[in-house]
Amino acid sequence: MTSHPTAPVPATLFDDEREQRWRSRFTAARMSRPSWALDAPDRAVYLSNATGTFEIHVWDRGSGEHRQVTDRRNGTTSAVLPPDGEQVWWFADTDGDEFGHWVAQPWSAGPGAATGPAVPGAGDGYPAGLEIGRRRTAVGVSTDDGTTLLVHERGTAHDARVVYTHTEDAGVGALSEDETLLAISHSEHGDSRHPSLRVLRIEDGSTVAELHDGPGKGLAPLEFAPVAGDQRLLVGHERRGRDELLVWDPTTGAVTELEIDLPGELVAGFYPDATALLVAHTHAARTRLFRYDLADATLTELATAPGCVGSADVRDDGTVEYSSSSAATPSQIRALQPDGTDELLVSPPGERPPGSLPVRDVWTPTPDGDVHALVTEAPRDGDRPAPAVFVLHGGPHAADEDRFDAGRATWSDAGFTVVEINYRGSTGYGSAWRDAIEGRPGLTELADVAAVADALVADGTVDPARCAVDGWSWGGYLALLAAGTQPERWAAVVAGVPVADYVAAYADEMEQLRAFDRALFGGSPADLPELYREASPLTYVDAVRVPVLVLAGENDPRCPIRQIDNYLDALAVRAGRGEVRYEVSRFDAGHGSLVVTDQLDLIATEVDFVRRALAG
Repeated sequence: MTSHPTAPVPATLFDDEREQRWRSRFTAARMSRPSWALDAPDRAVYLSNATGTFEIHVWDRGSGEHRQVTDRRNGTTSAVLPPDGEQVWWFADTDGDEFGHWVAQPWSAGPGAATGPAVPGAGDGYPAGLEIGRRRTAVGVSTDDGTTLLVHERGTAHDARVVYTHTEDAGVGALSEDETLLAISHSEHGDSRHPSLRVLRIEDGSTVAELHDGPGKGLAPLEFAPVAGDQRLLVGHERRGRDELLVWDPTTGAVTELEIDLPGELVAGFYPDATALLVAHTHAARTRLFRYDLADATLTELATAPGCVGSADVRDDGTVEYSSSSAATPSQIRALQPDGTDELLVSPPGERPPGSLPVRDVWTPTPDGDVHALVTEAPRDGDRPAPAVFVLHGGPHAADEDRFDAGRATWSDAGFTVVEINYRGSTGYGSAWRDAIEGRPGLTELADVAAVADALVADGTVDPARCAVDGWSWGGYLALLAAGTQPERWAAVVAGVPVADYVAAYADEMEQLRAFDRALFGGSPADLPELYREASPLTYVDAVRVPVLVLAGENDPRCPIRQIDNYLDALAVRAGRGEVRYEVSRFDAGHGSLVVTDQLDLIATEVDFVRRALAG
């Protein structure tokens, strides 16, 4: 096995008040918006780093008590409460590998308590959806053999029974209020990026109805109406080239497309009485909330606090609880009452993390459309622009938004202008923009990155001699691809948990991602060897000429370690000839770390590496 140079972890990044400031953004206690038990709404569950690792916590809203539920070496991220709130269900994997099963733990129990399988007979796999009813549970399990969806009769000793199985990707979507119908997404047509929708009769697994909108148009089962006797299903569709909403009754076939006159993209859920929808509207990297009344199609914007909404839900009394932040302002969890009163709902213990700088919007015209970027500009360095880091988001079907981010704030404290680009492939800008990378992933996104970089050089925002490119996951893949295909543009490259050797990555990654890649490329590496070769950073390793930092998780199922080692071994050959410099940071976790000290070390390593690279 080739030995690779390890990137040093600096003891400090600053010798002034900035040191405490950047660290406290990571160490300050943070929490997700609590979600409550349907029939026991005073019981809520949330994710928090209050103990130094992101773990599952519960909140008894009646007594005000907060308790930690899990305590595992590499943390825990997924948890939900069944309707009665008597248990906490959380997903048990091994050291961040994402492979495991749901376990049930008594509400009153703490870390280390005995747990048992939440869904007997479901077996281990990658999660593919979970819906917990009062009488029944539906769970999805993905393995190398495909996807299996099962239903368990709660309170019985019987194992869960299979209601659907297929070699292509699928998932549990929604369970009807009477628990007789199960909506699933599936890709039997071979395109998991644009799934079809099917409603099954739980009793025997038979098909009640199917929706398929054709090539390039996906459907998402969002939620059944939460009212007894109402079998309407809220569905996300893209029939007009963007994410919109329709209501479908699979028992009658009636479909009502909701014509909501807002630019951008929409997702929603029912109000508890099913007379209205809580609509999240995303446009130009900001998300706001609306109420849509189904009877008269009235749309009303909700008077939430300034900022970008992260998540939201409606309680039985009509109160909307939501999280909100901006690039400058850390996240808060708030409650908007029916009378319009908006107030802080709950805060984690300790001091609030320090804020940061706002972003400004930059739109760069290109032949393929305007590329939207968010720029956090640092003060000029004398008579020239500050050094810049282009931070590329993961996904690829995700987007950078005007939300608070401790990593962005750290780069700003270090004197870097931060550029975040919603390249083609990003969500929030319509289906055509998202799907523009089909058949040519990687190089398509980097063409947009180059266009934005050129525009910012031309207007004096960035110095072309002092630009670094950084990213994690798909963003790490793009950064590593840029190292070999755009070597003249960058002074340093940082790639966190990247795809580095696409053919080996395909062989080793979880089946859900293999299905995604087949849909993205149009086939497997065996079908399209030249296309995968063109998209792989390993192909261009001999063109790399700037310092490269690679950060990798030992247990990563998404961007597995073997394919990263293949790339590093190729870099090592060139480094041995004195042609390139590179460093590696490996951590004992999966696709990122949930341990706060690891997060501190990783971002410090990134900033220190780029500083040293720019210093020559």
